[in-house]
Amino acid sequence: MRPFFNPEKMTFSFPRIYPILDSSAIPTSDRVKFLLRLGCSLADAGVTLLEYRNKKGIDAELLADARILRAAMPFGQVKLILDDRADLVDLAGFDGVHVDAGDLSPADARSLVGPERIVGTFGGSEILVPGVLNEPADYLSIGPVFATTTKQTDKAPIGVEGVRRLRYQAGKEAVLAAAAGITLETAPSVLAAGASMVAVAAALFTAPDPSAEYSRWARTIGS
Repeated sequence: MRPFFNPEKMTFSFPRIYPILDSSAIPTSDRVKFLLRLGCSLADAGVTLLEYRNKKGIDAELLADARILRAAMPFGQVKLILDDRADLVDLAGFDGVHVDAGDLSPADARSLVGPERIVGTFGGSEILVPGVLNEPADYLSIGPVFATTTKQTDKAPIGVEGVRRLRYQAGKEAVLAAAAGITLETAPSVLAAGASMVAVAAALFTAPDPSAEYSRWARTIGS
């Protein structure tokens, strides 16, 4: 068992659906109203984990968006994860951070956010990242599973068989979040191949009503 992860101490049960809200899906006009409505409706639909990703905005925009989401999605009901910026997690009132390859190391992120918050990191594509099971991370993102336009990557899609291979390499206990290009039609096979949860961005947030779309996913694959 890797040194940090202890399932007996984890009070949070990771869901099967992990929504990723990219700032590109947020309109510039009526931004506050949009985020309040979106956050409240997602919480009401049963979302318990959500990542907010803003690769281009300045700190003030990122924190403003984050605080609105926190106000709309109650602490204790929804775990909010900030992409990249472990240094802003506390100011945002968020529950954790996701750091990819090239960002802070999981150990540095952990030192910034503390032992109680969630830390996620990149776990692998073709193969599991060497040593990643020994990192102080609560979940590992894997992929891209399929082609995606939501996040820039130079990695080739690994497909369902790649998910199966990474599950075998990671063992039974690791929490694996399969990401990129996953649709409601492909999600069941990705989960069956060994993913603990599917990270979903465009498939949810390009829908006319993301909360209704989330509910449709939850009815199909569970929440």
